[in-house]
Amino acid sequence: MSKLNDYLKKQNIDPRRVLIASHELEALRPEDRATKLAKKRAKAGDETAKEAAAKKPRSGKPVTAPTLARALAGETLSGPAKTRLLRAVNVVLGSKKKAEAGLRDLF
Repeated sequence: MSKLNDYLKKQNIDPRRVLIASHELEALRPEDRATKLAKKRAKAGDETAKEAAAKKPRSGKPVTAPTLARALAGETLSGPAKTRLLRAVNVVLGSKKKAEAGLRDLF
């Protein structure tokens, strides 16, 4: 068992809710695509696109079921995967009106 699995059981969070929260949180939206386009244009030399490119877009890569299974089993994960899991767990905790978790609490 892993710290993540113990934490989810302690907080009464179903792992499927974490998957759904991650998909909603990380999904690309039109403003993210516009930011990426502005970043390309700014790199090409367009001065007006530089301020639009300053915002950071979402990754577009949600937590997947195999990644969650590895995390629950206590196997190694990459740093970005841990961060995505943390953000998804914090969204679920926020909907339950509980305090946010830290990276050390889950991994």
